[in-house]
Amino acid sequence: MNTRTSCFKALFLIFFVTSVTAQYEVPVPQNTYSRAQISLNGNWDYFVDRYEAFFYDFVRVPFDSVGGGRLDFAALDGKAKNKTDRYEYAFDGAKKIAVPGDWNSQSDRLFYYEGSVWYRTLFDAPQMEKMGKLLLHFGAVNYRADVYVNGKKAGVHEGGFTPFAFNIANLIHKGQNSLVVRVDNKRNRSAVPTDVTDWWNYGGITRDVTLIPMPDSYIEQYQIQLDKENAKQITGFVKMNQGDAEVTIECKELGLSIKIETKDGKPMPFTVSIRKKIEKWSPEHPKLYDFTISSDADSIDDKIGLRTITTKGNQLLLNDIPIFLRGISVHEENPIKGRRNHNKADALQIFDWVKQLNANYVRLAHYPHNEYMPRMADSLGILLWEEIPVYWTIDWKNEATYQNAEQQLTELISRDRNRSSVIIWSMANETPDIPERLVFLKKLAAKAREMDQSRLLSAALFKANLGDGNYTISDPFGQFTDLVSFNQYLGWYEGTPDILDAANFTFKQNKPVIVSEFGAGAKAGFHADQMTRWSEEYQNYLYQETLELMDRMPNLVGFSPWILADFRSPRRQLPGIQDEWNRKGLVGQNGKFKKAFNTLKDYYSKKMKMEK
Repeated sequence: MNTRTSCFKALFLIFFVTSVTAQYEVPVPQNTYSRAQISLNGNWDYFVDRYEAFFYDFVRVPFDSVGGGRLDFAALDGKAKNKTDRYEYAFDGAKKIAVPGDWNSQSDRLFYYEGSVWYRTLFDAPQMEKMGKLLLHFGAVNYRADVYVNGKKAGVHEGGFTPFAFNIANLIHKGQNSLVVRVDNKRNRSAVPTDVTDWWNYGGITRDVTLIPMPDSYIEQYQIQLDKENAKQITGFVKMNQGDAEVTIECKELGLSIKIETKDGKPMPFTVSIRKKIEKWSPEHPKLYDFTISSDADSIDDKIGLRTITTKGNQLLLNDIPIFLRGISVHEENPIKGRRNHNKADALQIFDWVKQLNANYVRLAHYPHNEYMPRMADSLGILLWEEIPVYWTIDWKNEATYQNAEQQLTELISRDRNRSSVIIWSMANETPDIPERLVFLKKLAAKAREMDQSRLLSAALFKANLGDGNYTISDPFGQFTDLVSFNQYLGWYEGTPDILDAANFTFKQNKPVIVSEFGAGAKAGFHADQMTRWSEEYQNYLYQETLELMDRMPNLVGFSPWILADFRSPRRQLPGIQDEWNRKGLVGQNGKFKKAFNTLKDYYSKKMKMEK
């Protein structure tokens, strides 16, 4: 075969596979948890495909491309029918794995595994008479998911922390159906996040999987929030997935009922004045209103808190009142069970510790957390910073990498745009100050502002050392954010806690400042004097000194120390101390509070009294 023929065949395969699978891809409708759905959670069959022998042939051609259909292709969910049939895999009789859940914590042999794992579950087709579409919805799969229904490819998704869906109405049949998912969590230089991070690379179907019956024409997206310029008005938009429709938005408690004419599946903005007094959402009063959004074919309910979040000079204003963010950073990990968080109980445990800390704000690092977190934060009155995993050494010049990052940002904002607890979208964490990175982040920021003007933008930046204990933030991306946020580790990665006495920060921009990280590692239960690293006393000493620094820092409107609880990380190898855990948590691997927990708790208690 000549080179021209080979290239043509390769391009044809790409076009064919893309066009075949694209017909099933659909934008994820908002607020799926409020819709009638069928859970596919449970124990699925699985096997490990370390050499990817059941996805590629021996010359690396995917079996699901044109000319595939090989017996070895696991998506076909095949099985021997007579004694001469040759199959080298089988889901029947295979091991079981819990979905949702990561594979690392469910099997010792998969604890360090990075690669492909095949999942299968069987389900009965729901009644289709009154339904136009059947959405197969995944809360998240880390990192790449190839999804097949009855041996036919529904689609592919990349990105380990955001939801996606396929319309599988034309792929199912009456009776029992097969759903097969190839999950691949290999790290990749051009991926988001990139191949080097400081957290565990949990693989698997890590969040809920559901079937959602939908009409052909349904409410895809909407946003309802107070007008930042006039708090007696509610503003927003509504979008159908296709065609024209009259959409009604109602809130009986506010006496609100408006009709909006949508056209061609495009977003239709609205603004409406409210005569009744609006109870504004806040940490002290997390009031949620019941809204119903409906069309002739579809209806959905949502609980939405009404509030504004703005800045004025160096002030951060919630409902036009200055607020101080008493914060903490959180990974999506259960330290006691050593696994990825994925359910309401996990979220409740995190927020219980947050409440005990007297915090009113949580930084959800370093990627979108599961949807239970912002929904629970809405009801508990916890403010949130949400971010995408544009982390450290992203491949800044790679257009595919940018598109991946933008997709994850879009999926996050689309999911959480009506969560009143979310006040900040973060574009990145600890990224180098180089020209190509600035171009990358400016594009992301522009996309975020295009999608949502009701929230603030930030990023966790690096500080600049001016010498003699003086520091500032000189990162040019700070010009494009609403808040100046930065991480600093004086006393841990730089010197010891006694240097904090002489530390001072100045800021050229008159913007609110958030210290997005500070902290020190400590092994829970290890006690020594305050200058012995890894002791609870050292960590506590650093917190005491850093809190004094916070008190004299100009423009400061809050901080989120690193971190609420210890979490797994392969970068942390010190035997007897780290043992593959990042020990900067205020809560130990055993669930016990370290000394610094109470120090920060007392500091926040005093802050609360001062605010009153």
